[in-house]
Amino acid sequence: MPLYEHVLIARQDLANAQAEGLIEHFSTVLSDNGGKAVATEYWGVKTMAYRINKNRKGHYLFLRSDAPPAAVQEMERLARLHDDVMRVLSVRVEKHEDGPSVQMQKRDDRDRGDRDRGDRPSSFGADRGGERSGFGGPRPDRR
Repeated sequence: MPLYEHVLIARQDLANAQAEGLIEHFSTVLSDNGGKAVATEYWGVKTMAYRINKNRKGHYLFLRSDAPPAAVQEMERLARLHDDVMRVLSVRVEKHEDGPSVQMQKRDDRDRGDRDRGDRPSSFGADRGGERSGFGGPRPDRR
């Protein structure tokens, strides 16, 4: 069977448990139609690039599935009819990646604090003795 990845965006005013319940609901829809959800992830509440239905944020849900196209179409149809789901995107992939998705890896890096900010030069020339150079030299005397 073909492999798919699905991303759903749910309304921001849902509780986390309700959003995770949507993952279980759509996994059940896939399994009832002859497919199966291989992996699921809850990405959390994220800010969207633009408003959707007067919402600035949304719960992001991710599913990896192994399902026939008819099961995917039924899941997408039911997701579009569901009041809590604002958007759904399904993409057919050649193979599923092992481990967590890129979004979950970013979250893990952010939680651990792995960012290195120590070797960055200052925008005002602190690496050149702390003087603000590049502004045309010393100011001439005014008379």
